[in-house]
Amino acid sequence: MPLYEYYCADCRTKFDALRPMSQADAPIQCKECEGMRTSRALSLFAAHRPSPGNVSQSSAPLTGGGGCCGGMCGCAH
Repeated sequence: MPLYEYYCADCRTKFDALRPMSQADAPIQCKECEGMRTSRALSLFAAHRPSPGNVSQSSAPLTGGGGCCGGMCGCAH
């Protein structure tokens, strides 16, 4: 089940909830104040990749490949 982030307009807090995709936008009770003036928030994530100066010599370089040309969909070789 996906983890969604919600915002409560009553107490101005954010909280997470595990819900089926079919219920992602359905009303949900705030975990803090139990209010119902909640809405799904835009959840962001971050990915970290070491810079070239921080990569040890024993690690392999980060390279692409496969069906999507290393992340550049639509590229031609």
